[in-house]
Amino acid sequence: MSSNTIKLLAFDLDGTLLDSVPDLTAALDLAMKAVERPGVSEAQVREWVGNGADILVGRALSQNIEIDASLTDESRSEARELFDRFYGECGHSNSTLYPTVKESLIGLQQAGYRLAIITNKPYQFVPEILQQHGIADLFVDVLGGDSLAKKKPDPMPLAHLMDKQQVSQSEMIMIGDSKNDILAAKNAGVMSVALPYGYNHGEPIEQSNPDHLIQDLSQLPELLTRC
Repeated sequence: MSSNTIKLLAFDLDGTLLDSVPDLTAALDLAMKAVERPGVSEAQVREWVGNGADILVGRALSQNIEIDASLTDESRSEARELFDRFYGECGHSNSTLYPTVKESLIGLQQAGYRLAIITNKPYQFVPEILQQHGIADLFVDVLGGDSLAKKKPDPMPLAHLMDKQQVSQSEMIMIGDSKNDILAAKNAGVMSVALPYGYNHGEPIEQSNPDHLIQDLSQLPELLTRC
């Protein structure tokens, strides 16, 4: 695979481009207290985030990464609705782009790559967050965790994006910070690039066997010349 064949770069959002844990924690803590459950800390949320809002809320209700099987659908639904409400109201003012992200994305777009977002975060929150950080116009497509019937690690979002953008497996790369990103790439038959600083349930991302590992996004352009 030569660098000239890569056309589409798909990025995860939370833990890859954006440190969103402070705002997620604030909303989740309010939701837990509203349903008379123990509050949550940033350290806990960093361990639990990455599999979508339903699982994040289930872990908070369980106070564990393993969700309590005795939780009722009603209790999970109530807590999820409250979380969505509080997260929507928080303004995302405490979420920040990781160092080198914005300038790296701009440089990649100017170099001719198509950029996209594939996140497990509910779509309703994503456009505002991208706009708030001045990067919304850099992406040709954005998929949330509820945009399709399945989300990462299922390959459906990647396959959908390849079909929509009319690129092949050898023309796309998935960049992310968690095993769900790496598994989604493997399941879709595309190259994976991992970042070590995000949210991966306390596990080193190297254990997920990504095709490549970079320390931050500023290293991606040089890597692309070698792919």
